[in-house]
Amino acid sequence: MAEFMMMGVLPDVSRTLNISIPEAGHLISAYAPGVVIGAPLMVGFAANYPPKKVLMVLMLLFAVFNTAFALAPNYELLLVARLFSGLPHGAFFGIGAVVASRLADPGREARSVAVMFAGLTIANIVAVPIGTAIGHNLSWRISFAIVGVLALTAAGSIKSWMPDLPATSNGSFLESMKAFGKPEPRIIIGVSAIGTGGLFAWISYIAPLMTEVGRFDPAFVPVIMIIAGVGMAVGNFLGGRLADRFSPLLTTGLLLTAMIVSLMIVSFVTQYQPAAIVMTFVTGARPLR
Repeated sequence: MAEFMMMGVLPDVSRTLNISIPEAGHLISAYAPGVVIGAPLMVGFAANYPPKKVLMVLMLLFAVFNTAFALAPNYELLLVARLFSGLPHGAFFGIGAVVASRLADPGREARSVAVMFAGLTIANIVAVPIGTAIGHNLSWRISFAIVGVLALTAAGSIKSWMPDLPATSNGSFLESMKAFGKPEPRIIIGVSAIGTGGLFAWISYIAPLMTEVGRFDPAFVPVIMIIAGVGMAVGNFLGGRLADRFSPLLTTGLLLTAMIVSLMIVSFVTQYQPAAIVMTFVTGARPLR
């Protein structure tokens, strides 16, 4: 919700802060380096601590920084709060995936991880559109305050329901970083970054794209976010099925090609509302992860 809701409320943020859409877009961009910096650093430093405590701390940090974003009085502090709110994001998903696999019965590890990542699907279909509607009709600050409350609830749920697991350190942080000395990880990261850059550019500016080019009523944006979210859910499901049936390399190549075609079509048909709706679903169905 915190990651993708900003796309839906971008015009509202731009209007209330009296800044341009591109300037407001920096609040989307600021989240990304927080994730990139926070994931390896926090996972590395937390490796020697029990995962239950680590996940609780990460959720509490997420609550603090998103609440700070909701309360920040000016653009500069909003940028800082947005950067810091991204820090726990990647680490939480990385550690959470490992915990999910450790808690699963033998042979059901992948399914357990899939259940955890289903939270992304629920967020895109339900939480992001609701937050977008609140942001448009009341205030986007309320939407991000809700994210802070949900993060506190998540921290309490982890404390109450997650079993205690011992720490499983697999070497020091510096030893783990040595893997990036090889060219293969850097190539994979580069392909992922460049290959999905266009897709994230589309979803980042989907609200102004649909309202200014597609001439949709701004009140319709939450519905558009639902359509995109359903497309993402379908795409992630199909992507997993295709990867099971074909090689991961072939599947990735096919999906990246489909992404290129979809984005090119979007650039030509967004001014036609029925086609724009169809392409919102189709383009969303290109898996983001």
